Amino acid sequence: MLLDQFNGPLKPAGLPVPEPEPGGLLVRIAAAGICGSDLEIAEHRDPRIDDELLPMILGHEGVGWVETVAGDRVDLFGDPVKPGDLIVWNRGITCGRCNYCAVQRRRALCPHREVYGISLSARAPYWLNGCYAEMIYVRPGSELIVLPPGMDPAAIVPATCSGATAAHAVELCDIAIGDTVLIIGPGPLGLFSAAFALARGAADVIVSGTEHSRARLALAEDMGCSVLLSSDTRAGAELSPNVVIDAAGAARSVSQALDAVAVGGTVAIPGVASPIGEVPVDVYEKIARKNVRLQGVWVSDARHLYEAVSLVQSGRYGLERLVTHRFKLSEANEALAAVKSRDAMKAVLIPD
Repeated sequence: MLLDQFNGPLKPAGLPVPEPEPGGLLVRIAAAGICGSDLEIAEHRDPRIDDELLPMILGHEGVGWVETVAGDRVDLFGDPVKPGDLIVWNRGITCGRCNYCAVQRRRALCPHREVYGISLSARAPYWLNGCYAEMIYVRPGSELIVLPPGMDPAAIVPATCSGATAAHAVELCDIAIGDTVLIIGPGPLGLFSAAFALARGAADVIVSGTEHSRARLALAEDMGCSVLLSSDTRAGAELSPNVVIDAAGAARSVSQALDAVAVGGTVAIPGVASPIGEVPVDVYEKIARKNVRLQGVWVSDARHLYEAVSLVQSGRYGLERLVTHRFKLSEANEALAAVKSRDAMKAVLIPD
């Protein structure tokens, strides 16, 4: 499904299958996730995307079966990748040579980073660059994980973006045993963050959402979290969370996070993945005097993908229930609409 103009529908298109370069993979898509970022790209609200990238194939969340391997290829653990394997790959493609990649080991910050379905045009070499397709070309440098037989590909899809980003957020917050954690926003990013916080031994994990999010909050309760409505006055100082994770990514939620965090605590903002404008902050009262750390969280590395996939595979928190809607690939426009209307928490495309 091709995006050939912003604010227009995705259109079916037949593209030839490229011959892979050494180390490249042709992968038949088993399931592709609809992310809020895809909506922002389609509606031309993502500043990273301009007309020069069109036409493009959306979709950075994917799981698929290996169709062709050009030469020898191994996954993150050195296991050989072969045709027929079900795999998941890191959505980001980094250079591996810059200071962030090679020295700091923070590949998410690579200035040359590209992303399947976001920054790669269908006019580029090896043009099958997005997951809203029957097949994708996975580049030689992409980190891979071979999944065990019998896994539901759709259940793994949310781990590739929301799950990996949540793993990064929880790592940066250094959540430890006994912590009180408030998570604003009960979408996939928020619920993955909750699961990781619980897994790290947080004493109390509170998930906050709106009246329209009651079904999502019910899932948080099933996971073992406390829940509250964002209008509840207890969302302020009475909670005294030493970690607040803003998974909503709005100006209002950033302000709520800074209001709620306890003295000496940490506020992380993984939900801010696109411009939200300026957020008025009393820096003295909300940050300096409270000795609060405000932590940005930009995307994720391969290790975070592995942590998220492993958490889903463990079955501990029922994260497969994040997938609420499944659509045929030909119904991609309907799937985008379901995510935009919030009818779907996580919608997944299954090739026809």
